[in-house]
Amino acid sequence: MSLADELLADLEEAGEEEDGLYPAGEGAESDGEPGENQADGGLEDIPEEMEVDYSGTESVTSIAKLRHSKPFSEIMDKIGHYVGNQRKNSEVSGPVEADPEYRLIVAANNLTVEIDNELNIIHKFVRDKYSKRFPELESLVPNALDYIRTVKELGNSLEKCKNNETLQQILTNATIMVVSVTASTTQGTMLGDDELQRLEEACDMALELNQSKHRIYEYVESRMSFIAPNLSIIVGASTAAKIMGVAGGLTNLSKMPACNLMLLGAQRRTLSGFSSTSLLPHTGYIYHCDVVQSLPPDLRRKAARLVAAKCTLAARVDSFHESAVGKVGYDLKEEIERKFDKWQEPPPVKQVKPLPAPLDGQRKKRGGRRYRKMKERLGLTEIRKHANRMTFAEIEDDAYQEDLGFSLGQLGKSGSGRVRQAQVNNSTKARISKSLQRTLQKQSMTYGGKSTVRDRSSGTSSSVAFTPLQGLEIVNPQAAEKKVAEANQKYFSNMAEFLKVKHEKEDKV
Repeated sequence: MSLADELLADLEEAGEEEDGLYPAGEGAESDGEPGENQADGGLEDIPEEMEVDYSGTESVTSIAKLRHSKPFSEIMDKIGHYVGNQRKNSEVSGPVEADPEYRLIVAANNLTVEIDNELNIIHKFVRDKYSKRFPELESLVPNALDYIRTVKELGNSLEKCKNNETLQQILTNATIMVVSVTASTTQGTMLGDDELQRLEEACDMALELNQSKHRIYEYVESRMSFIAPNLSIIVGASTAAKIMGVAGGLTNLSKMPACNLMLLGAQRRTLSGFSSTSLLPHTGYIYHCDVVQSLPPDLRRKAARLVAAKCTLAARVDSFHESAVGKVGYDLKEEIERKFDKWQEPPPVKQVKPLPAPLDGQRKKRGGRRYRKMKERLGLTEIRKHANRMTFAEIEDDAYQEDLGFSLGQLGKSGSGRVRQAQVNNSTKARISKSLQRTLQKQSMTYGGKSTVRDRSSGTSSSVAFTPLQGLEIVNPQAAEKKVAEANQKYFSNMAEFLKVKHEKEDKV
C-alpha cells in the first residue's frame, strides 16, 4: 500500500472514531461506554506508530507480557474450575450480571481481544528477526499464525520445505512449492544459536496464546446457552459472547437499539506496524457471523440489519430470563431464514400471454329504405369505380404533371364502350327539389341587356361594331343568343306548356 493510501485510510479512521455509535438515549450511552472501554482493554497501551522495529529487541518477553501476567493466569484458572462444573439454567437468579461466572465470561471475552493484539506484536517480532534468514517469506505467507508455524518448522534449514508433512498441514501445496523455490534463491544469512532460540521462544509463546484463546472461546460458547440462549441460537455462541462483551453486559445489550448493535465490533484495533484500513466500514461482529456470510455479498448488509434487529429482541428476552429453552430464539431464527430464502428466490418467469380473442359479436345494424338509400348515396360512383380500375400490363398516362403517378384508370379508355364521362347513376345523383329547379331556371333567364355582373361573359365585349359601309354601329352582341334562349324557353323549358299547332288543312281552308 502506498503512502497516499495509508494517509487516506487514517483520515477515514479518524472521522469514524469521532462519529462513534448512533445516539440511543442517555441510558444507552452511559451503559454502553464502559462496554467499549472494556472491549478495548489494553489496546491503548500499544504504541500507535505505523512501524515499530523489534529487530533490536533481545527477548520476546520484554514486549509481550500478557502470557506471564497475573490476570491472564487467574482467568485461565477460573475457566478450568468452571469447565468441570456444569450448571443449569434454573441456578441463575436475579440479574445475570451479578452471577460470578457471568463476570468471568465478560472478562474472558475481553482477554481474547488482548490475546489477538499480543499475537500481532509477536508476529512483528518474529518477522523482524527471521527476515535476516528468509526475507521473502513475509510476502509468501501473509497469515500471522501460519507464518509463525512455518518459521518454527523451518528454522535455519530451508531445505525442509520439500516433502515435509508438518508443513503440508500448515500451508497449501501451491504455497509450499513457491516457498521452496524462493528459499533456493534467497539472499538471507544463517541465524545464530541465540537468535534461533529467541525465535523458537516467541513462536512457542504465540502458539500457546492461540491455544488459550481457543480454550476461552470453547468455554464461552458452552456457557452462552444458559446466559443468553435465544441470542446464541440466532448468531451462534461465539458471536453472542463477543457482542455481549463489547456492549458491557447483557443488560446494556438489551438497552441498545438495533442500529448500534450492528456496529459493535467495528472499532478497529491498532495493529503495531500494520495498516488499520478497514475494507468494510460500519460492519461489526454481526456482519461477519456465519448467518450473514452465508448470503451473497450484495445481500449481506441488508441481512446484517435484519439480524441485528432480531438480536435486539432476543437480548431483551434473555435479560429478563424468559424463554430459557430458546423458543423465542428458534422462532426468530426461522423468520430470518424464511426472509433470506425469499430474498434469494429467482424472479418469476414472465410468461408471454397471447392476446385475448377479440369479441366481435353481431353488431346491431339498421335496416329499412332510408338506410339503404343512404348507402346508395354515399357509395362509389361509376366514375370513381372506373378511375380505380387499372388495366393490366399497360403504362398509364399521368393525369396531372404535378401529381406524377396519378392516372384516371379505365375512365374514358377506348374499347370500354362508354364516353369519357360515364353515365350518371340516378341513385347517387344529387337530388334537387322542383322549387329549386324553377328558381335556377328563372335565374338563367335574361331580360333586357346582359351585363358582365349577371352573366359570366367577357368584360371586353362591346356593343359597338365596325362595319365597312357605315363605320361605327351600335349593335347588341347578345341579340342572337337572346333569340335562341327565348326559343328554347318557349318550346323546351320544363315550365313550357302545350302549344296548339294548326294543321295545313286548316290553313288551306
